[in-house]
Amino acid sequence: MEKLPENFIKETSDKGLVVEWCPQLEVLSHKAVGCFLSHCGWNSTIEAICLGVPIVAMPLWSDQKTNAKFVQDVWKVGVRVKRDENDVGGRKDIEGCIREVMEGDRAAEIKESCIKWKKLAKEAVSQGGTSDKNLNELVSKLTTSS
Repeated sequence: MEKLPENFIKETSDKGLVVEWCPQLEVLSHKAVGCFLSHCGWNSTIEAICLGVPIVAMPLWSDQKTNAKFVQDVWKVGVRVKRDENDVGGRKDIEGCIREVMEGDRAAEIKESCIKWKKLAKEAVSQGGTSDKNLNELVSKLTTSS
């Protein structure tokens, strides 16, 4: 937190809460969360999708850029922040993306996609779902091949 501007926490205390660490799944599953500004690491992306939370993607490197492309163009569960010539997302661009997923022209489509992918994820991990079957098959192969 030493990188925050001086008096930032005090000056913004009526608008939000700054913490060093929090349980991300609990936060994302809270009904007050309208969207998730994410670097689009795989775990964070999957957690948001499985919980039906729209994503504002702001990838930095590695797989994050690919995940962000899928978030916006394939799964349609969010939008990607545009970067300037210095590869930085500006305040207005970030705000615009948040507004887009929360109340913009595509907000309903994005929310509908979030609900669809959340349902598919739940089905996959439920008993008899594809992930459940694949995990059981893996365990069976591992235990019988010894």
